[in-house]
Amino acid sequence: MKLQRFFGKKRGHRRTGSQAWASFGDAAFHASLLVAGLLFGGLLLSGVAVPEWRMNHQFQPTDAVVLGTGVVRRRVTEPTGSVTMTWQPTVRVRYQVDGRATEAWSRSSRSTITADRRTAVDSLTRWRLGTQVPAWYDPTAPGHVVLERGVNWWMWLLTLVLPGALVAFGGSGLLRSLGRWGKSEERCAVPGGLTWALKPLASARRQDPAHPAVPTCDDHVNSPGTFLAFRLPIDSPESWTLLGIGMFAVLWNAVLVVLIVNAGIDLLGGRTDLLLLGLLVPFAAVGGAAIMVFTRRLIVASAIGTTQVEISGQPLRPGGTYDVLLAQGGAGTLESLEMSLELEEQATFRLGTDTRTERLVVWRQPLGSWHAVERTPGTRFEARVTTTIPAAAMHSFATEHNAVRWALVVRGTTPRWPPFTRVFPLVVFPAASPVAPATILPAP
Repeated sequence: MKLQRFFGKKRGHRRTGSQAWASFGDAAFHASLLVAGLLFGGLLLSGVAVPEWRMNHQFQPTDAVVLGTGVVRRRVTEPTGSVTMTWQPTVRVRYQVDGRATEAWSRSSRSTITADRRTAVDSLTRWRLGTQVPAWYDPTAPGHVVLERGVNWWMWLLTLVLPGALVAFGGSGLLRSLGRWGKSEERCAVPGGLTWALKPLASARRQDPAHPAVPTCDDHVNSPGTFLAFRLPIDSPESWTLLGIGMFAVLWNAVLVVLIVNAGIDLLGGRTDLLLLGLLVPFAAVGGAAIMVFTRRLIVASAIGTTQVEISGQPLRPGGTYDVLLAQGGAGTLESLEMSLELEEQATFRLGTDTRTERLVVWRQPLGSWHAVERTPGTRFEARVTTTIPAAAMHSFATEHNAVRWALVVRGTTPRWPPFTRVFPLVVFPAASPVAPATILPAP
């Protein structure tokens, strides 16, 4: 009996491995994020948010008389094994519940906990014995009474942002994984399902009803060029990665700033919230790491600069000749810059329990090569070339198991940064008039 392969294997342009196991691993990862977000959010809601909301909206108002004051001492065992003492002020009051006199110690918020006993004692000086003060008690547990109400905005922000991000990311990823279960990459790109709705670039692979199995060029004609007719869209996973890391860094550090501000307010007021201080250390570590990763990727992207490609006509057809404009922004020197027209064939097939995907550039036509390209801020390097789609070439094609893709590919090297590759997909329609049978061109 043949065992399923857990991990994919790459031999040249061929990838092998079990698509089922790959889908299972992806689904398990996103499911773990979803469960973590639900558990984290549930703990915050049940432990902090819900009790605070009930205190502000459901507790019944009453008048209370101050009978005594004191401090509650608690022993806290640190992870290192050391033991510290914390102190929390409390007030003994008498109040009326349905006509009956009730006495209880008030319950203060966590923000009143401090490691300094003198600070806790000094905070009780404003509660004078025998004075009448407003109070609120829990109608379901009359012995639970508070003398102050308020909202910890940092905890509400923490409750909404972090678990919400985990639930949204994990839930959408899980739905996408379930939608892709057992399907090839081409099938996942076909419209008409949940997977298509979740793929950000799926619209670029829609098929034209007049030309079955030929993707449309909608995304290739909706952006006019500066010098030529159309600006081509770029297929750049690095841009989506940079955007995702940037959004994560902004949201995470926004929460971190709120935590730091509230911790500072507590410390200035002589209070120590151990839970809040404990959260600051891991939050600051993750926030700092996110900023460093985003900054590095942003520096690399800025140093390389943006790449734009314009073309003189759409749609493309075999035998057609088109002008192409390459514009490379940024600053500094590029050791080399080249552009080529490439035809890639992709096939996905099953061999036993394995799913294999082979990608191979079967034809390449160099369009231009430039060396020692000097760039200055505010300007960009521009080059204009001409390309011809061979008359006998195969048009763009995409089905469940096979695909033929055309693209303009820009490659460059810099002295300090890793080499970069920018891909600009093209859609080549069938020839308008009968020509010789279309074939995959042999590699030059």
